[in-house]
Amino acid sequence: MPLDWDAVVEKYSGGVRIPTVAGGKTLEITGADDSGVHIRNPLWRDTLAREHLTRAVELVESERMSRHAGLFVEEYRALVADVRATSAAHVLKDLGVLE
Repeated sequence: MPLDWDAVVEKYSGGVRIPTVAGGKTLEITGADDSGVHIRNPLWRDTLAREHLTRAVELVESERMSRHAGLFVEEYRALVADVRATSAAHVLKDLGVLE
């Protein structure tokens, strides 16, 4: 099932902290809009591009990428984008796409 971007924006537009894949820590999401999901930590800010997250979900759903978060990160770097792959895994796990 394709990524419902309206649901992503609704869930994250007000900002939220989500658990990391390994647990014990959180990722701060500062908002979401048509461009992507905005994230930050004490050292940096960035945006997970909508097109990258959408493409990753398409590849997971077509079984060309793993649903296992650990394996997903390396595949994301190789098949989608070599930017913030671990953060993408945190978000997609929170959305229920990854295990």
